[in-house]
Amino acid sequence: MVTDRYITVTALTRHVKRMIDNEPALQDVWLRGELSNVKLHSRGHLYFTVKDDKSRVQSVMFAGNNRHMKFKPENGMKVLIRGEVSVFEPYGQYQLYAREMQPDGIGNLYLAYEELKRKLEFEGLFSDERKKPIPRYPNEIGVITSPTGAAIRDIFTTIKRRYPSARITVFPVLVQGVNAKDSIVRAIEMANSMHMIDVLIVGRGGGSIEELWAFNEEEVARSISTSKIPVISAVGHETDYTISDFVSDLRAPTPTGAAELAVPSMVELEERLDQRIHRLMRAMKEKKQNEQERLSRLQKSYAFRYPNQLLSQKEQELDLQVERLRKTMKRQIDYTKERVQRNHAQLLRKHPEQLLQDSSKGLEDLRTSLYKEMKRVVQGKQRDFAHATSKLDALSPLKIMERGYSLAYKDDELIKSVKQVEPGDVIKVQMTDGKIDAHVYGLEENDSYGKE
Repeated sequence: MVTDRYITVTALTRHVKRMIDNEPALQDVWLRGELSNVKLHSRGHLYFTVKDDKSRVQSVMFAGNNRHMKFKPENGMKVLIRGEVSVFEPYGQYQLYAREMQPDGIGNLYLAYEELKRKLEFEGLFSDERKKPIPRYPNEIGVITSPTGAAIRDIFTTIKRRYPSARITVFPVLVQGVNAKDSIVRAIEMANSMHMIDVLIVGRGGGSIEELWAFNEEEVARSISTSKIPVISAVGHETDYTISDFVSDLRAPTPTGAAELAVPSMVELEERLDQRIHRLMRAMKEKKQNEQERLSRLQKSYAFRYPNQLLSQKEQELDLQVERLRKTMKRQIDYTKERVQRNHAQLLRKHPEQLLQDSSKGLEDLRTSLYKEMKRVVQGKQRDFAHATSKLDALSPLKIMERGYSLAYKDDELIKSVKQVEPGDVIKVQMTDGKIDAHVYGLEENDSYGKE
């Protein structure tokens, strides 16, 4: 039996988990169902089952995701859930890891909210680079909200309490209903056309998602995004988030919080001013004291007590410096003169006339050397010639013939042996002083010639 084909249960479970985790469609699941077996763990994690009439799936929502939910999940509740599917390895079962949950009653609005949020975020309308800074000390504050709601009273009271010098311009609008979005957009455009508003507060008090929906409309979001005036969004309570919050330059948790963010606190400014005045007075006092001490040290210094002696000393130091300067200048002048002389001598050596004279002298020396060398070579050749001539003369046949020898020729060929002639031949005998014509009458060969 081949056992290598078998794997462990853990390996199988991990393989299935990797396959599910790598499936994009299972990483962003939108699920509608009914809650059952809802249990809230002591650590804040929420465990439950999502079911319909045919199936069910085990689910978990960790504390970091469920702490901001605006409702309490209960058994039998119809909900909309967004999350991802993975495998819980110890039990080898797949389950849903929920990230968001809403009651099914507002499902369509919630889906529209998420879709618009993704769209605008993809376009970059939420990026920090688009955010405009809120002025620190605004003179004119525009408030776009309902004139009859609690939000305007909270904003007005907070601004006047914190920064009474600021002026407030209210742009009354509808904050809910079918006409609310157009009302808000017109108010934002009007505030921008006035060219006098430093910062805008756009918002309303809390309410349900339907009541806050005007601030989730795309037209309102784009109007806030294109506003030249910095916009502070103040919609609902601290846990309420709208599209306007994401596109605005600054989000406030409440209308009162928006007023606090829009203006500084006069009390805090006065306290800060008092602190800086105190620090400035203390710094000036310390500066004055330091300068007085410095003046006292200077007045007690040697220069002020004995000015004549100090002047005499400085004059003597001046004489020393002048003498030192004079010596230094003299050394510098002497060095410069010496350098000029060296350069002048070098320039003269490089002068064309001097170079020509030097070249002419060199040429004459070369000519003399060449003549001497030629004479030496000729004399040597003459000696060699005389020696060779002497040797040739000593070896000349004519010198031999002067001692009584002669040379015999037959037909211009030197006769060296009796075998070269025969009786009756005509030969010539070369003597020292001439030639003799002769006939051969007989031959006598020397038998001992050439024998040892």
